[in-house]
Amino acid sequence: MKNNAYEYFNRLSKMYPNPKCALNFTSAWELLVATILSAQCTDKRVNLITPQLFLELPSIQDYIDVDQEHLEQLIRSSGFFRNKAKNIKGAARVVVEQFNSTVPHEMDDLLKIPGIARKSANVLLWVWFGKNKGVIVDTHVKRLSNRLGLTKEQNPVKIEQDLMKLYKKDDWGLLSYYFVDHGRALCKAPTPKCIECKLNDICPSAKKYL
Repeated sequence: MKNNAYEYFNRLSKMYPNPKCALNFTSAWELLVATILSAQCTDKRVNLITPQLFLELPSIQDYIDVDQEHLEQLIRSSGFFRNKAKNIKGAARVVVEQFNSTVPHEMDDLLKIPGIARKSANVLLWVWFGKNKGVIVDTHVKRLSNRLGLTKEQNPVKIEQDLMKLYKKDDWGLLSYYFVDHGRALCKAPTPKCIECKLNDICPSAKKYL
């Protein structure tokens, strides 16, 4: 429930004391590419793709120059590879031509980049630049927010708005990490492991599964 918002946060912070982004990257551009690849794909799968991708295409310009079909083959196992390849090449052009080959660090600028919507922009801002500009609402955050009674919304933008009202700005990034980690560990779809969960005494959904 909403009045338990910070109780959830505090308990999760103890359960997951060292949260971090599951994607592997060494630069803002690599994180941007990995984030595009992660759409409707697991981070684990993305991390299997990116070592060869980043080795073969080390610079942003390489993504502009590479043949579209070859890029598609490099990222094929991520799913929706044709659209993702198109977005990655488009993103490279925008970053090079509009931002002097440097990934921007403002929300409005990031949203000008093909393949980058608000969720992906929040990932880049928090994970690479350390900026709390919003809450990263992926499938885990969406699921937990509803199960914990923090929102009734299904639209990620509306869910984000509800969470931003409940939590202090400085906590938005960590909140996303905690929810993602908990979603992967226990609060899974379709059946959560409520009997093992340290939130089950205050979670309004636990009684459905205990």
